[in-house]
Amino acid sequence: MNRHRVVALLNPPQSPFELACAAEVFGTTRQDLPVHYDFLICTERPGPLRTTFGYEMLVDAGLPALEEADTVIVPGRHPPGSPVPPTVLEALRAAHRRRARIVAICTGAFVLAQAGLLDGRRATTHWGRTAQLAATFPEVQVDLDVLYVDHGDVATSAGSGAGIDLCLHLVRSDHGAAYAAQIARHMVLLPHREGSQLQYATQPAPARADESLAPLLEWATSQLGTRLTLGRLAERAGLSSRTLARRFTEQLGTSPGQWLLRQRLDAARVLLEQTDLPVEAIATRVGLASAVNLRRRFRAAVGTTPGAYRRAFGETL
Repeated sequence: MNRHRVVALLNPPQSPFELACAAEVFGTTRQDLPVHYDFLICTERPGPLRTTFGYEMLVDAGLPALEEADTVIVPGRHPPGSPVPPTVLEALRAAHRRRARIVAICTGAFVLAQAGLLDGRRATTHWGRTAQLAATFPEVQVDLDVLYVDHGDVATSAGSGAGIDLCLHLVRSDHGAAYAAQIARHMVLLPHREGSQLQYATQPAPARADESLAPLLEWATSQLGTRLTLGRLAERAGLSSRTLARRFTEQLGTSPGQWLLRQRLDAARVLLEQTDLPVEAIATRVGLASAVNLRRRFRAAVGTTPGAYRRAFGETL
């Protein structure tokens, strides 16, 4: 089976961190995981490439590397909005015409916009640059308050950290939730932050340790098969329902109900991949009550049915 070829298109000065976001997900070999991707870097002019940290990196491959890419990643552009060479723009358009997936991390969205790949479409970038992107490219529908936007053929992420979320989302789309969760576990990250989540919480961290939602989230994740209402969560946390809802918004950028639904759907995905349990039994186990409810929620969130998902990602038992 041929591996999926991921090529990162770099430009001087390149941010090493944004490149590392993609390289860690797609280019790191882990002993206990199968390898599904080959990772390569390229640039318009091969040779020494300046970075934003002052040192140079050596890039051997040029734009022809994009001709064999299944996914092209543009990990930021500095300064955002600076002109992109026509040869680079045409290489991106050609890769897109060839049905390669084109992905921007952070300010890489400005490159995709210059190539015309975002015209008439939703897209995002770092919250500090969304106004600039919208003003420079009025034909792009800029979304200020999401972590990433994925159209299938083109995807964009918010800041650098959200680039990791997008890369894990793409792995999940390619090879299932369990495989993506294993990569996230190796990286000591949460396995899934939904793309529609806010770019940043209203408070970056709880003011006191006893305000952290972490203990409650861990408990709730272990209780998915039970009835978890907002009132029960609030009682467990020792808070009023209103205070708990506010802390979810502050710390996670989402509501308790939306967070809980995402955990249940993620658990359902793993069970579909790793067991032969009937859909009705999975629905009960993850707290979605019935197969009908699971199918409806699953299709709305994942874009396919539980049965089709199992056929695509299920392990041979």
